[in-house]
Amino acid sequence: MAEQRRDARDVREDAQVEPERDGWDAVERAWGELVATARRTVADGLVVGTSGNVSVRVGDTVLVTPTGVPYDRLAPDDAVGVDLDGRQVLGSLLPTSELPMHLAIYRATDARAVVHTHAAHATAVSTLVAELPLIHYMAGALGGPVRVAPYATYGTPELAENMLQALTDRTACLLQNHGTIAYGASLSQAYDRTAQLEWMSRVWLLSSSVPGLTPHLLSPDQLQEAGTRLRSYGQKN
Repeated sequence: MAEQRRDARDVREDAQVEPERDGWDAVERAWGELVATARRTVADGLVVGTSGNVSVRVGDTVLVTPTGVPYDRLAPDDAVGVDLDGRQVLGSLLPTSELPMHLAIYRATDARAVVHTHAAHATAVSTLVAELPLIHYMAGALGGPVRVAPYATYGTPELAENMLQALTDRTACLLQNHGTIAYGASLSQAYDRTAQLEWMSRVWLLSSSVPGLTPHLLSPDQLQEAGTRLRSYGQKN
């Protein structure tokens, strides 16, 4: 799709085009991290072309990938930002068409970053089950069994609502016939959760495809125990 830009006069009339200088450094850093994360989704095969989208919150501004622009073409001065009501406050490129999902997460949770992909294995799983079977304990890192949000047209409030329901007490979910969405306290955490979800989806598809055999699944108690241990995993600050 061709990139889309708002007329610069429209942006100026609606909102302040750039944040105050004392906050601009934080915006520049966050935008650089966002672009790097978006490019990583392509490099790792989680999206094709301009599909998927990434956002990060800086104060009350949400920086988000623009619609229809290849990630390798994004430059520092292409930053796109909206407020929590969806009003554009930064940049001239139009924000992603999936903005309603991103904003719904920021309004409902303490998320600082969101990653949405069309990862192949996860999308395949979303067409088969209502919940990803407990094939691996890393589901505990996402809050529990990963649910599938019922299908709705992309970019609609209905999809955002379905997604929020599936995300109850979770940090990631599958979107039926669509893809994945995950959030976290940072872009790296949101991306890691996305990658883990795609990997678990692949493991389940592989194990369930062996003729005559049924995969062993974890029990809820086993998952709960793993989730408790995962909360203390890693280095402490």
